[in-house]
Amino acid sequence: QVQLVESGGGLVQAGGSLRLSCLAIGNYFRANTMAWYRQAPGKQRELVASIAAFGNTNYADSVKGRFTISRDNDKKMVYLQMNSLKAEDTAIYYCKSGSQFWGQGTQVTVSS
Repeated sequence: QVQLVESGGGLVQAGGSLRLSCLAIGNYFRANTMAWYRQAPGKQRELVASIAAFGNTNYADSVKGRFTISRDNDKKMVYLQMNSLKAEDTAIYYCKSGSQFWGQGTQVTVSS
């Protein structure tokens, strides 16, 4: 069982930056692929970025060059650095561990 606790969301102006954090409580953090998803109102949840156990990363085309995912296995943390934010990045952002564990989500609102 893994519990995920996200933090770092908030309100920011377009062009600004935010860093999301996700703390994993439980076992097998090092072995799991970690990911950030987001869901905007009226839209399906979509993958934003993922990072595998050995550090391989994957990004949605819409965030490439602006967002960076990273992890600290000793602290059981995963981060999402978001730069050059746009209004269309507004969504609830969720942390995911492996294939089945989700956090409660953190709201990111970008004002234009």
